[in-house]
Amino acid sequence: MVHNKWLNKSVFVTGYTGLLGSWLIEELLNLGANVTGLVRDHVPQSKIYREGFIEKITVISGSVEDYYLMERILNEYEIEIVFHLAAQTIVPIANNNPLSTFESNIKGTWILLEACRRNRQVKKIIVASSDKAYGAHETLPYTEDMPLQGRSPYDVSKSCADLVAQMYFYHYGLHICVTRCGNLFGGGDLNFNRIIPGTIRSVFYSERPVIRSDGKYVRDYFYVKDAAKGYVLLAERMDDTNIIGQTFNFGNDTPMTVLEITNEILSLMGRPDLEPIILNEAKGEIREQYLSAKKAKEMLGWRPLFTLKDGLIETIEWYKNYFMSNQR
Repeated sequence: MVHNKWLNKSVFVTGYTGLLGSWLIEELLNLGANVTGLVRDHVPQSKIYREGFIEKITVISGSVEDYYLMERILNEYEIEIVFHLAAQTIVPIANNNPLSTFESNIKGTWILLEACRRNRQVKKIIVASSDKAYGAHETLPYTEDMPLQGRSPYDVSKSCADLVAQMYFYHYGLHICVTRCGNLFGGGDLNFNRIIPGTIRSVFYSERPVIRSDGKYVRDYFYVKDAAKGYVLLAERMDDTNIIGQTFNFGNDTPMTVLEITNEILSLMGRPDLEPIILNEAKGEIREQYLSAKKAKEMLGWRPLFTLKDGLIETIEWYKNYFMSNQR
């Protein structure tokens, strides 16, 4: 049954070909929304193209750093709700090329929000930050009241974008909420240098998975379907003025080491014999990062629907189908 809160709502999603964007688009279409998506680079292998969702949305080609394009999209498509997901999300790329990361992650955020500020029809804006925005803290898990103190290029870009979004709420009164998720995983992530899709690909081809760190780094691993549903729920809850301007962590409160998540995948795929290759080459990364989703549970009534294991099982199945289809 179509949800009346979303039926024919005009929604704008930046970064829709990414992992979260593709699942969020599917969720919004199922709810009956009219979706406009912004894409800089077309990725024909991405989930949104492969599964036909691209044919059900309005596609705009361009960059989120283009102010006049953002202004035109908001006006011409009478956008009411904005999900800002567009970002450069690969840590090694940020380390090698910080300027392009700052352009997309920081400038892209203020450009879009400035266009929203000048458009009175936009009622709700959700900006995707990250647990990386917190930087290093002695006390864990991260909670929303902790300072944002990124130090590496990627972390700094997320800290800055997060603060820019909060400024547009506090100073200009824009109806904004900020989300901070753990490490998202799920079908459709084609960045195989990430541990979960990279490990699944290695095992599918009977190769030993590669861990570039010492395997002891601790992270949250958060299933993308739960994230997409969390974003939709947050937008709905923004009808309550007490929610507007808040920041929310989303995660499953199950931190694991890189080696633990790798071994879990090996076990689920029935290949514990493929012992991981540990390179111990990671530099400049925080050893332990995980967050508390208590606030989202208490204020929004949100709960993850999938355990980590259930999410991994679905993810593995998605990639098996993906790799087999590419072999035909």
